[in-house]
Amino acid sequence: MISDKLNAALNGQINAELYSSYLYVSMSAWFSARSLPGFANWMRCQAQEELFHATKMFDYLNERGGTVALEAIAKPDNTWDSPLAVLEQVARHEAHVTQLINDLINCALDERDHASNIFLQWYVTEQVEEEASVGEALNKLKMIGKDSAGMFAMDLEMGKRIFTPPVAA
Repeated sequence: MISDKLNAALNGQINAELYSSYLYVSMSAWFSARSLPGFANWMRCQAQEELFHATKMFDYLNERGGTVALEAIAKPDNTWDSPLAVLEQVARHEAHVTQLINDLINCALDERDHASNIFLQWYVTEQVEEEASVGEALNKLKMIGKDSAGMFAMDLEMGKRIFTPPVAA
């Protein structure tokens, strides 16, 4: 059985993951409206990944005898000044999510819930990958600057991303 404190914290994280998905769908729409389908695709894949994260946590909470209590999802931003501004926000957001995961682990340790600590380690690894992925895209976009040919090439590259849900170990 999971403690009430950790149950509430996991519900908060489910909401944060759903918000992340919602934010990335909003960013995908913004890119689509600017004829950048590759970037839109990349953001849609991000959104799918975040939904997977929420669902994985949802299932874990149910498996541990907890109570899932879904709350309203905050309205995400829907306007940005540039593709660079979008990716900068993604980088900040992923760093924030990493901190939320670290806080969850601290809660699990405080509650002496070793099963949850082990479960949450998957998210630690995932966040390292998330931050590296957006960091790479952000660095490439900074190198491109205002070069339209570079933007076109990067958009094509971003369009190649495919979301594949991780397979359970």
